[in-house]
Amino acid sequence: MSAVTDRLDRPVTDLRVSVTDRCNLRCRYCMPRELFGADHAFLERDELLTFEELTRLVTVFLGLGVRKVRLTGGEPLLRRDLVDLVRMLAPLPGLEDLALTTNGVLLPQLAGPLADAGLERVTVSLDALDDATFHAVADTPLPVAAVLEGVAAAREAGLGVKVNTVLQRGANDDQVEALAGWARDEGLPIRFIEFMDVGTTNGWDRTRMVPAAEVVDRLAARWPLEPTTPTRPGEVAERFRYLDGGGEVGVIASVTRPFCRTCVRARISAIGELFTCLFAATGADLRGVLRAGATDDEVADSIRAVWEGRADRASELRTAGGLTGPRVEMSYIGG
Repeated sequence: MSAVTDRLDRPVTDLRVSVTDRCNLRCRYCMPRELFGADHAFLERDELLTFEELTRLVTVFLGLGVRKVRLTGGEPLLRRDLVDLVRMLAPLPGLEDLALTTNGVLLPQLAGPLADAGLERVTVSLDALDDATFHAVADTPLPVAAVLEGVAAAREAGLGVKVNTVLQRGANDDQVEALAGWARDEGLPIRFIEFMDVGTTNGWDRTRMVPAAEVVDRLAARWPLEPTTPTRPGEVAERFRYLDGGGEVGVIASVTRPFCRTCVRARISAIGELFTCLFAATGADLRGVLRAGATDDEVADSIRAVWEGRADRASELRTAGGLTGPRVEMSYIGG
């Protein structure tokens, strides 16, 4: 197999693999409870790709140029026996980075086994440091300490840790300095993400988005900053270094400064659909291809056909009122 590029000459180097659509939190910007409540029809277990199927798909993607794989959800730590999947993926030839995105709540039990199985890094979602704001944003009775204990467990296990924060005006925009200060004290990189119109259920409104430029200005007023150079093509975060040596901070400005032209990410849903954009409406069915008895070359041909036809640049086309039309929910394919 050989590397593949799309119609805008973008390769596929990063693969995000959703292993479940379920989550143990109900963050307002992702899975609002009124739409993802007790009566919501989540995927049945027999619909999900097996670990063997996931490993096979990842292997094929590696042959097409993928080098980084991130496990997502929903909350990926809810997938039973996830450690076994990590153990299967970690030694695959060509895989340079295996990571996972999580809300952190289950890391105290699973960080050690995941690290032992070959996981390298975790990104932990943390949207507030005080319980009142955390409860409101994540719609959970759990305290912030549940996430912070997960962060500590991941570090103790030797995993690399990065923190992501989605900011919403009037919800947690007052947390910027506190979260950045905490991350500085802990020696952790943190990324502040603009609230996006992913899916159609999170009530996106541009007035609730905190622009990345505002975040940088607020942080620079407290701790002088300087920009750093990207470490690799397709890096989505704009990173800054604290001049006093206090580490780094980043912003992801997908609304105000779209980076579609350098996007190198493909996404696989938990039932094996290939999505070529976070804001896509539908995906290509790879589970059907696998279960029809296709060879690896035939699976690769199916992926190649989709990627070579890719011309996605949804964020560049966003209007003042946001994106229009149907879109897949973020909880279904990960962020």
